[in-house]
Amino acid sequence: MPAGSFVLQIRFPMIIAGFIATLIGYASSAAIIYQAATAAGASVEQIGGWLTALGLAMGISSLGFSLWYRQPILTAWSTPGAAMLATSLDGVTLAQTIGIFIFSNALIVLCGMTGLFARLMKVIPQAITAAMLAGILLRFGLEAFGALQVDLPLCGIMCLSWLLARRLLPRYAIIITLLAGLLLTLMRGDLHFTQPLMALSWPQFVMPAFSLPALLGVGLPFFLVTMASQNAPGIATLQAQGYNAPVSALIGWSGFLALLLSPFGGFSVCIAAITAAICMGDEVHPDRSQRWIASAIAGLFYLLAGVSGGAVGLLLTALPPVLIHTLAGLALLATLTGSIQRALQQAETRDAAVITFLVTASGISLAGVGAPFWGLIAGIVAWLILMPRKAHSAVS
Repeated sequence: MPAGSFVLQIRFPMIIAGFIATLIGYASSAAIIYQAATAAGASVEQIGGWLTALGLAMGISSLGFSLWYRQPILTAWSTPGAAMLATSLDGVTLAQTIGIFIFSNALIVLCGMTGLFARLMKVIPQAITAAMLAGILLRFGLEAFGALQVDLPLCGIMCLSWLLARRLLPRYAIIITLLAGLLLTLMRGDLHFTQPLMALSWPQFVMPAFSLPALLGVGLPFFLVTMASQNAPGIATLQAQGYNAPVSALIGWSGFLALLLSPFGGFSVCIAAITAAICMGDEVHPDRSQRWIASAIAGLFYLLAGVSGGAVGLLLTALPPVLIHTLAGLALLATLTGSIQRALQQAETRDAAVITFLVTASGISLAGVGAPFWGLIAGIVAWLILMPRKAHSAVS
């Protein structure tokens, strides 16, 4: 598509959706990345370089995938993986940490090249993937309204602004909600910086070192957590919304980009679920075939955040958690509703979908792997046991 044609198709709600997706992506996990990099022994300048590399990686991949496939494909770093790294790198040197990144991303590339992951995702019923997405999104909806107990004025004003905007200006409901929250935050002086605001820091190359105990003890679990807790929900989100994304190509190319950036601190590039869902709602564009523009715009915002050397990412962490939780929950409300509807649409998969939803929403973590993966497994097992005999014959 020519650049001029792309610009002409941009609508204001698309810009807002792209901005909100980037805002939530950074604000919800930039501090975790800071902790993981600190645990790895990175300096302040190197941490800024990590955030630069990650921002550029998300920007390049999100913009590239969206433009190439014309689908709202957004990428993200592995937040569960970063949380695992923050608690698992004790005694591991920075060079060995880089070796762990290279090892795990090489395994992801292998998954994309062999097509094993794509074949697995293809046989899972859409009702189960929709239920898993609903279970993931439920936490955001609960946090949005649970924030009323934490900060009634801020959450209450944002919720009221959203309701009034949905009644009067539905396509601009989220931006009006954001502005209302920001206005009250600034009036109260509620910006709090928990980390130093870093200046422009370009990624620094670190020569990797490979330690077998570190690769098996940290690298392999990091790979499994990334695939199960980030890539699987990301692909399921696309499928649940009716987008036929090329799974192997997405996994392979995102893993390859992360592999290239591993020596610079780009520890993962994954298919996004939550932030991508923000770009898939009806309020973004009534024509679902045009919603990829929102994810492409999010890619541009990621590029902007990346070249800031991490300053934008850490600036976003200064916002009150209540503002982020409320904004995320309200932005994902329509997607949550649609996912629940699709999950319960077919009677023959309804029980399995409810089990998937409940296990995912429970937030359990077993063997270091999060609830979305176990919700998916529980739903598949229930489906295989409960499916009609005719369907059993078709599968076999």
